[in-house]
Amino acid sequence: SGGLVPSTWYFLSLVLGYLLYLIFGAVVFSSVELPYEDLLRQELRAIKKQFLQDNECLSEERLERFLQKALEASNYGVSILNNASANWNWDFTSALFFASTVLSTTGYGHTAPLSDGGKAFCIIYSVIGIPFTLLFLTAVVQRIMVFSTRRPIMYIHRRWGLSKPLVAIVHATLLAMVAVSCFFLIPAAIFSALEENWNFLESFYFCFISLSTIGLGDYVPGEHYYSHLTTHSLCLFVSSVYLILGLIVMLVVLETFCELQQLKQLRKMFYLKKEKPQDRLAILEHDHLSFTTVIFHPASQWYSTFLACTYP
Repeated sequence: SGGLVPSTWYFLSLVLGYLLYLIFGAVVFSSVELPYEDLLRQELRAIKKQFLQDNECLSEERLERFLQKALEASNYGVSILNNASANWNWDFTSALFFASTVLSTTGYGHTAPLSDGGKAFCIIYSVIGIPFTLLFLTAVVQRIMVFSTRRPIMYIHRRWGLSKPLVAIVHATLLAMVAVSCFFLIPAAIFSALEENWNFLESFYFCFISLSTIGLGDYVPGEHYYSHLTTHSLCLFVSSVYLILGLIVMLVVLETFCELQQLKQLRKMFYLKKEKPQDRLAILEHDHLSFTTVIFHPASQWYSTFLACTYP
């Protein structure tokens, strides 16, 4: 039986399936987005050509330098547009929103430190803050799980005598539906109402990208012009709270599904069997030797006496 164990075959199938899924995603994204990219490029070239024709005193070289500088500033969240000059990227609420995206590893990329000191502090802040955030989220989720999942399932199981795996599946499904409603559908409706350039799909897309910590940064709340600075600050503060609370809820839902017996059995298919720890093996060997010594103790005494008499 020198062949591969079943878990190894399952694992190799998992790796192959993941690679195929990765390739499938690349093919779909490329086929869907490439025509839109090409159309946008043609549109920008046409606008640029028309602008140069209307402004003959401006050379293409100077325009290129200006656009390059503007795009570099835009990568750091600084815009030269008149309707964006009222909002600062590094006031307290904006910095709080940036810190929440760093610690949650969402990282929208809409704002980045401009100075070397800011970049250095961001590294140190993240090295300490990300493990701290993981510890915080783990502790919070562990406590919430007791009241949101384990006790309700156990109560229903004991109160009505229903099958515990069945209760767990129904509970996980209901919990997921509540989470989707409260942290995806309702916030998407609110964002679509507040953000004048977002429809419901774009708002739902933002919620999913944020709470899954993908954070592409193509949609960020508070980016368009607000007539009052207080409204902009309030939007960023609420978004920071939403991001942290949403991550906690998503982790609770994931942990609830991970505790399902069916998923535990599925995971075991791909895992290596646990080997006995070395210290445990040492204890077992010691106990075995002690047991052998006790049983054969009289014989060993007799054999020692025999050797002493035979070989003086």
